[in-house]
Amino acid sequence: MKHFKILLVLGMLATAVAASAQETFDATLYNGRPTYDNGDPKDTAKVRVYLPKESEATGRAVVICPGGGYDHLAIKKEGYDWAEFFQNNGIAAIVLKYRMPHGNPDVPISDAEQAMKLVRMNAKGWHIDLNNVGIMGFSAGGHLASTIATQSTGDAKPDFQILFYPVITMMEGYGHEGSFHNFLGDNDGKKYQKRYSSDMHVTRVTPRAFIALSDDDNVVPPSNGVNYYMELYRNDVRASLHVYPSGGHGWGSNLKFKYHDEMMLDFKAWLRSF
Repeated sequence: MKHFKILLVLGMLATAVAASAQETFDATLYNGRPTYDNGDPKDTAKVRVYLPKESEATGRAVVICPGGGYDHLAIKKEGYDWAEFFQNNGIAAIVLKYRMPHGNPDVPISDAEQAMKLVRMNAKGWHIDLNNVGIMGFSAGGHLASTIATQSTGDAKPDFQILFYPVITMMEGYGHEGSFHNFLGDNDGKKYQKRYSSDMHVTRVTPRAFIALSDDDNVVPPSNGVNYYMELYRNDVRASLHVYPSGGHGWGSNLKFKYHDEMMLDFKAWLRSF
């Protein structure tokens, strides 16, 4: 009997520890076939979910869209590494492995919208506030995130957006050539260029934003993020723009980025602001 009680207590302690521990797991994005097809059956959409300890959960969550020019995903330095930062700060992070468009913009857009909906569908079990779910994106992933922020509705619409050296415009010659061709494909007329240029779709109900980039970025012109900030400002949307003197493009979570410490201080201060 004594041994039984000891085992029972140990079992209860193990259960308590498991319930309070951080949790990381992979999940499929769709139960069945997705609505849109990019022609590559090996390219599947999924998410990796990082949940903080229940006792430390703030209720906030962020869907992370890594960059890669709509050709590949820099999913470690612009996804998993950042997810651990959020998880350690009481914020649930959902890293999205979205499918490449291959000229069909609806493919990654539908994946990102589904990820947003998935978070809200699981909000109760994941200890997330339905009204505190944001989206984060880097480079081309920043274009995807800003597209969701400016054009999606309902459960797919984020409450805030975080953009690092983002591609914003799809107007030819002003954004990123690789992203332009991979995203639009043959649908590259002015109609589609304007449709997927996020700075042209900012309204007073666009969610608040944090934007960070480097002045010497020669991959994605800094004007992308700056012009987006100006449109947010013009529409009375709360936004914070940080342009660092150097660093180029694609620094992500790299500690070697010269202004990494300053950037993290700026970012943490913004997260505390609402």
